[in-house]
Parts: sequence; structure tokens; C-alpha cells
Amino acid sequence: QVQLVESGGGLVQAGGSLRLSCAASGRTFSRYVMAWFRQAPKKEREFVAAIHWSTGTTSYADSVKGRFTISRDNAKNTVYLQMNSLKPEDTAVYYCAVGGNIRYGSSWSYPYNYEYWGQGTQVTVSS
Repeated sequence: QVQLVESGGGLVQAGGSLRLSCAASGRTFSRYVMAWFRQAPKKEREFVAAIHWSTGTTSYADSVKGRFTISRDNAKNTVYLQMNSLKPEDTAVYYCAVGGNIRYGSSWSYPYNYEYWGQGTQVTVSS
């Protein structure tokens, strides 16, 4: 089992920045993908960004590309999401997730690829 705890959410004005953190515990990681998803009220959960734990390969949703950066600290078992140039449409609950058995060629944006999820942290961007 893996436990994930998100932090860093809050209220920010449009154009501002936030950095989210996700601390993982319970096991060490090797061939894992860690990702951020988000869910706004009355909307489906959507993919934001992902990173391969060991190689550092990243993937981003088109809506955040160029504004958000995902990174990880292997020693701390922590993944980060640096969010810049925030927009009101970025308002959502952000969730951290871990997937350990993603097949080659399968999209990292599919929620079913992830076995472990955090409780989420609220990000609100005011206009």
C-alpha cells in the first residue's frame, strides 16, 4: 500500500503562482508514474501532468503546458506541481496519484492507470 498526502493548495489571484506537494509513503518507487489530476465542481476528473519516477520523463495536458511544471525529489518521495500564470479555469481540487503498471503505449492521462490516490487539495483562482 502507498499513502499520498497533498499540500500547498489555497486561494490565489489570476496570474499568480502556487506549488503543490505530494508526499508518498509505504514503499519505495522504481518503475512508477506519479501524476496530478484535478476535478472542478460538476466536472469529470481530468489529467494535468505526470512524471516517471526514475527517468523524469514528463507529460502535460494541453491546457497547462507552458504554465505548469511537474517535478520530483526521489530522496523525499515527493512530487511537486509548480503552477504559474494561474487562470480562474484552473480552480479545482487537485489530486496526486501513483501508477505502477502502466503498459507501454497506454496514455498517462487515463485515471484507471493509477492505483493510489491522495485526498486532494483545493486550488481556487480568483479573477
